[in-house]
Amino acid sequence: MRKWTIDTLQASYRKGEIEPSQVMEAIVEQADAEKEMNIWITPPDLEFIEPYLTALENKDQAIAPLWGVPFAVKDNIDVAGLPTTAGCEGYTYTPTKHATVVERLIEAGAIPVGKTNLDQFATGLVGTRSPYGETHNALRSELISGGSSSGSAVSVATGQVVFALGTDTAGSGRIPAALNGLIGFKPSLGSWPVPGLVPACASLDCISVFAHDLQDVQLVHEVVQGIDEQDKWSKPFLDQATTLPKKIVLPNRPLTFFGPYQHEYQAAWEETKQRLLSLSLNVEYIDIDLFLEAAAILYDGPWVAERWAAVGDFISEHEEAVFPVTMQVLSGGKPKNHSAASLFKAVHRLKEIQLAVKHLLEDAVLVLPTCGGTWTREQVRDNPIETNSKMGLYTNHCNLLDMCAIAVPAGEAAAQLPFGITIFGMSGQDHLILRTAALFFNQQLVEVAVCGLHMRGLPFETQMQEHGAFFCEETVTAPVYRMVKIPGVIEKPGLIKNIATGESIELEVWKMPIHQFGKFAASIPSPLGIGKVELADGREVSGFLCEGYITNNPNVQDITKSRSWRKISGNHV
Repeated sequence: MRKWTIDTLQASYRKGEIEPSQVMEAIVEQADAEKEMNIWITPPDLEFIEPYLTALENKDQAIAPLWGVPFAVKDNIDVAGLPTTAGCEGYTYTPTKHATVVERLIEAGAIPVGKTNLDQFATGLVGTRSPYGETHNALRSELISGGSSSGSAVSVATGQVVFALGTDTAGSGRIPAALNGLIGFKPSLGSWPVPGLVPACASLDCISVFAHDLQDVQLVHEVVQGIDEQDKWSKPFLDQATTLPKKIVLPNRPLTFFGPYQHEYQAAWEETKQRLLSLSLNVEYIDIDLFLEAAAILYDGPWVAERWAAVGDFISEHEEAVFPVTMQVLSGGKPKNHSAASLFKAVHRLKEIQLAVKHLLEDAVLVLPTCGGTWTREQVRDNPIETNSKMGLYTNHCNLLDMCAIAVPAGEAAAQLPFGITIFGMSGQDHLILRTAALFFNQQLVEVAVCGLHMRGLPFETQMQEHGAFFCEETVTAPVYRMVKIPGVIEKPGLIKNIATGESIELEVWKMPIHQFGKFAASIPSPLGIGKVELADGREVSGFLCEGYITNNPNVQDITKSRSWRKISGNHV
């Protein structure tokens, strides 16, 4: 799949390798070819796009930061001349003006190409609650795409657009990012204007963006943010220096994972925590019960009444137009279910939590898995409420606590199964989460194979940790190595390549920040050194090898038959 970025596309424009019209033609063609994925409600159309192409002729490419960049818009955000459905045909209207965010992007040279599918009325985190069809996951069709901004995320992940607008009330701008291997940025409430957005839960709603590249996210943020005098929710935010947080905050106990890949997600989280520990930032462990309590308030408390306030009148008059599970969720917000007293009680408790969280995250960021698992689309159909609820376990607290957040990819939990984390900051700390995300992305790692004293539980494991390394896997070499025991104050093994008589030797693979690797390699005494170790699966990784001359020493013992230093040392993990 194509992974467009603003920089690569605009570089092609500048070199004359491609014209915007050709890009738009390719988008229309691809959208039609992939229509069974249910990405679009109003798909890309050249007749609609043509006026925007014409308008580019009056924009200076050197000045317009988004010149010729195609983007998609979630179909609860207005684009003039295109129907806004909010995922419900009976609700449809055609706006005569753009949403403020769309207008600002167009002024910067970007081109809206169509309106994307969503969980109806932005009520859901699964991407299956739409009468326009279930949006397929970009990588594995049997799995959910995530919602409610399902079509927006998949339009980016499949390479149909460079970036896409979503919305985020409970995690809709982050869950689809995690499930499709993207970045999903949810700015501070009030930072991006919301006029032209169909409200879901108006006091918490936020427009968000999906992209492959962090620089693209930052550029869109720069273009879109800022006061809108017509927006009652708009807030002024001071420009902040690009600084790092003083610390990263992590949960102090094991987390809950779910779904058919819960064990893979848990393993991916444990590895990612080790990566975070190697970022050269202070780490603090906290109890996250306050965040979980706030998350529960969103749907178990009176805030669901705000969702009913947004569309309840329409639903009462058009029940036949509403998706059954959407009706079930929103009906929980009917006036008979909540009192003014229950609302104020929840507001007061939430203020207490907000104050406590503000102290916990002063000049700090919180990191959690974006989601604790995923589901097949069939599993969600069979159990639509519980599966959706679990998807929001680590997202629902965010807007209630007035936080900003960025969901970023963190490798794979399994083949074609992305894993992602979310970095949270308090309101106005967008610069902290963006800078932390940049540090996480730029952390280059090198795999290091160890077969002796540097393995877990053995005397030199601390040297691995001191150089920021973290354990990844147990495996074996290709069957081309001999292992010897080298005498000394501390006996140690040596791995010598011998294609003719070699065997497979057990070892561990760790990952180490590349900036630490040179210092680590320089500390290794002869006859050991670092070379390329061939693994049984065909990979070659950096690792400990021993110079062959050592076998001339009569005190050196060949221990190849043991195939493991642990068996020799008696230390087992």
